[in-house]
Amino acid sequence: MCAGRTSEAAGCITWWGFSPARDLLSAGRVRQEGEAHVLLVGSGDLRHILKTIASLNNADSLHIWVIENSMEVVARQLLLLYLALTPQECMGLHEKTEVFLEVFGNSEIRSQTEETLRHAASQLSLSVTDSLETDTHPCLDTTQLKYKERDELARIFKLWIQPPSSPSPSGRSPPVSIAKVWDGRVRQHLGTRYDSRGGCFDWDLAMKLHQKGGGVINRQQYVRWRERGVAFEMREGIYQRTNATLLSTRVLSHRGEKVAARGYWGDIVSSPYLSFGIETDDENLLQTQNGQHIKTAQDISFANVQALFQSLSCRRSSATTSQSDAEKTEAGDPPSQPEARHRSVNIHDLMHLNGISVTFLPMDSLSKLPERAKYSQLFNAIYFSASWVHQLGPALRQIAAPRAVLIVELAKYLLDLTKEQEAGFAKKVVNTAREAGFERWQEAKSDDVHATFTLQEEENRLNPAEAFPPLTSSTPLPPHDATE
Repeated sequence: MCAGRTSEAAGCITWWGFSPARDLLSAGRVRQEGEAHVLLVGSGDLRHILKTIASLNNADSLHIWVIENSMEVVARQLLLLYLALTPQECMGLHEKTEVFLEVFGNSEIRSQTEETLRHAASQLSLSVTDSLETDTHPCLDTTQLKYKERDELARIFKLWIQPPSSPSPSGRSPPVSIAKVWDGRVRQHLGTRYDSRGGCFDWDLAMKLHQKGGGVINRQQYVRWRERGVAFEMREGIYQRTNATLLSTRVLSHRGEKVAARGYWGDIVSSPYLSFGIETDDENLLQTQNGQHIKTAQDISFANVQALFQSLSCRRSSATTSQSDAEKTEAGDPPSQPEARHRSVNIHDLMHLNGISVTFLPMDSLSKLPERAKYSQLFNAIYFSASWVHQLGPALRQIAAPRAVLIVELAKYLLDLTKEQEAGFAKKVVNTAREAGFERWQEAKSDDVHATFTLQEEENRLNPAEAFPPLTSSTPLPPHDATE
């Protein structure tokens, strides 16, 4: 068996989730229709946002509220939303899907993708700094963030636009080689097993990911990602430019002093394939031949993301579509001069989706939402990632709408946890949710990736201490995001 350090494998910042995409409004007894509000706490990426929007009826409206504990994660989500909302007349559906997955899951990207990333970052920087003076895009709403958080977003976008190119006399840090810092993380995680890392990668894939339901993840692609951090290579090209969105700063102790270290501090074991690449409604993508999957997690990720983007286009407000552009898109004509068109896209050119808005809340806002009347009994669905379970408390009842659904990510795909630790965490989730006033929904589909709860009726509430024995200190919690 090949195991490394648990916290080192998962990292201290969540660039992607440890579970597949879910339609959060279909998680309860009855699907929420009409106007709905969803709160995402620590989801890490856009998978649930895109999946939930794609499952809406035409007459439904949805307001998504997002809380993360790192502005670097918020900045990345804004960038991915920008790409998702880029109209097809500016970037074809196929190309947009490729660029999105590159930025989402690759440590190194193509030069064309880097150019697109820098342009998007410049537009987002303007949007963040001007958000209080001009109308913001409803799906890129940062107006609820604190001034210092918006300043931090602007600083991050500036780093993406103009990364440091060389050491300066003023002492500015030299450029970060993501290939070098990735390899450093792998070495630290495996320790003395580094020289036999190929066997460790095979073990994690065959004995963990495949056994847990990730059988479609291809060995060659997974090993490439474990070695270099490149999950998606969908066309012939040179993937050598650093993906700046996967770099972050962590405060470390060095010789008794705290030092800010910029590097890659995310997941190095579970993989970005989990978000979009291991589940699909298209059975043809799951066919096998001689016991081997014909399609890979990369193929499924591409098909799923492309379908989600197509759903976004179907909800596009007619006011944002010009007739000539729409005719070209419907006819399947490739966009002319794509590079020039990419540069010309600004925030106001992005698709506006009928009835859809996404608002980012301050990092410390979860405990403060119950104190504000506007959030009282507002949220129809609330999602907690595994790394945020420690923040789940009784005050959540005050912001949950009647018959609200609570969906909590479990630790199934945190690969370095033992089965006992995984089971202990699941019990911890049930205990914590019960104390918060939610009961396990027994009719939910068998799902060991998420636990689903419904808000208890007042007369059915029990004393949590009577319902469950106290947990011991040995029950583990997955490592949560931090910048320290």
